[in-house]
Amino acid sequence: MDLAATTHLPSMENQAQASAEIKLLVLDIDGTISGKSNKISKPVKKAIAAAQAKGIQIAIATGRMYRSALRFHQAIGSTLPLAAYQGAWIQDPATEKIHRHLTVPREIASQLLDYFEQPQLRSLLSVHFYINDQLYVRELTPETKLYAKRSGITAIPVGDLRQALDNEPTKVLALSDDSEVIDKILGNLRLQYTPAELYLTTSVATFFEATHPSVNKGTAVRYLAEELLGLQSNNVMTIGDNFNDLEMLEYAGIGVAMGNAPADVQAIANWVAPNVEADGAAAAIEQFLLS
Repeated sequence: MDLAATTHLPSMENQAQASAEIKLLVLDIDGTISGKSNKISKPVKKAIAAAQAKGIQIAIATGRMYRSALRFHQAIGSTLPLAAYQGAWIQDPATEKIHRHLTVPREIASQLLDYFEQPQLRSLLSVHFYINDQLYVRELTPETKLYAKRSGITAIPVGDLRQALDNEPTKVLALSDDSEVIDKILGNLRLQYTPAELYLTTSVATFFEATHPSVNKGTAVRYLAEELLGLQSNNVMTIGDNFNDLEMLEYAGIGVAMGNAPADVQAIANWVAPNVEADGAAAAIEQFLLS
């Protein structure tokens, strides 16, 4: 089956009706509008600009730090607040107003650190605490150095991460080059913490992420659409590529998964675009907003 042609929109007539109602497009960054190059390609920029010319508002919802996501927000000329850290931090770059900042309780952050520092896990993981839009780490591992370079940020090594817990983290991340280790951690911690205590997800196969329980990209997109713009879900289109995009794909009137998304993410989407290296986001915009 050609996944790029997969659609859960019942008919061309209904697709045209759904497309006509879209007033807000929300985009993920990594794996969606940015691939190996760590930049937005010209075709994707052109499609975004064409959608904006039709009066469609564009926003970004990402797992990245605010400071790391800012250049992408600027590159697409968004005038809306930027939703970073899976939506835990929503800030308007123009006014610098922080609309939302939800943190992981200090006690739970400490418990997660205890878990990550078990003898069988400690050497397999690089643990990141994101506090006040700064990245704190135990030490600068090769994985952390690569992450920091791609993110365009400086990691701050502090030895014992408990020293950084004077303030509560916006996000806790455990990074491993072994995706099976991350899968196991996600499964185990989902048994220890209910969704009312922590939001747990993976943004790529090697990143385990924990945030405040009210945080996910779905609630972030809902805030942008309903609270700021007075829109409803049927006025929203979202494009994403991983499990941390599930909630925003489910919320939107049109939810598009990238061709490089895991099968479970593709399964809940209305449409599956080509992969990121084939400018799938541009194809999705052309399919639904420009045709």
